[in-house]
Amino acid sequence: MTPAALGGLARLPRAARRAARALLADPAEFITRVAAELRALTERNHPDFTYVVDENWEAELHDYLGAETSCSSAAELAPLWEDVVGTLAAAGVAAGPMSYLGWNDGDPAFIRAIWCLIRHLSAHRVVETGVAHGVTSRFVLEALARNGGGHLWSIDLPPQLHPELHWQIGLAVDARLRDHWTLVAGSSRRRLPGLLKDVGSIDLFVHDSLHTEFNVLFEMHQAWKALRPGGAIVVDDIDANPGFHAFCMAVPHARSWVCQSAPLRPDYRRSDDKGKFGIVMKEKK
Repeated sequence: MTPAALGGLARLPRAARRAARALLADPAEFITRVAAELRALTERNHPDFTYVVDENWEAELHDYLGAETSCSSAAELAPLWEDVVGTLAAAGVAAGPMSYLGWNDGDPAFIRAIWCLIRHLSAHRVVETGVAHGVTSRFVLEALARNGGGHLWSIDLPPQLHPELHWQIGLAVDARLRDHWTLVAGSSRRRLPGLLKDVGSIDLFVHDSLHTEFNVLFEMHQAWKALRPGGAIVVDDIDANPGFHAFCMAVPHARSWVCQSAPLRPDYRRSDDKGKFGIVMKEKK
C-alpha cells in the first residue's frame, strides 16, 4: 500500500478503516461477504419457521446406525472435553456461546452426534465449514484417529474486520493432529466446490459457517453430491433459518433429525436458550 493510501486510511473512522483494509487485503472475499450480508437482510422478510425437536433423536440415530444407544464411543468424550476447555483457558479464551466475536463453539450434544457418526460410520474423510476456536475440528480429528486415521478439511473465512482474532482460529486443535488437518482460508461460497472436487467422496459434512438460508442450502447441496451413500450431513444452528427443512424436503427418502443443542452455558439469543442442530443421512445403496 502506498504512503498516500495509508495516509488516506488514517483519516477514516475506525470501522471504515477496518473495511478498507479488508477490501484491499482480499477484494474477492470482501465482496463475497458483503453480498452474503445483503442477502441475509432480504431473508429477514421471510416467514418464521419453527423446528420441532425429535426428543429421541440420539436413540433413533444409533438404531439407524446399528449401534447401541449408550455406545462406548460417547464415553470417550469426557476426558477430551476437559483437555479442550483447558487448552482454551490456558490461552485466555473461554469456550462456549459467543466466545469468538459473537460466534459459538461446538456444544456437547453437537459434538457427541458428530463423534458417534464418525465412529459408527468408520469415517475417514470429513469436510467442515466454520472453524473459530477449532473445538469441533479437534473432536473430529480425535475421532478419526480412533478410526485408524483419516483427514479433515476445514473451510474458514477469518473475520476480515478483526485480524486481531486470527490467532485464535483452530486454537483447540492439538499439534499432534495437524498433519491430518487441512485449513482452507476463505468463504465456502468460493472454496467449497473446488475443495469437494479435489477431495472426492466424503463420509461426513459439517456446516457451521454463515447461518443464512441461502448459504445453508448452497453448502448442503454441494456436499450432498460428494457424500457417499450412507454418509451424513450435520448442520448447526438450524433454528436460525428454514434452510435445513427446505433441503430435507428436497431429499424425501433421506432420514433426518432435529436435535436439541446443549451449550456450555445458556445462549440467550435462542428462543429456548439452547438452539438446535440437524442431521440428515444419505440413503444406503
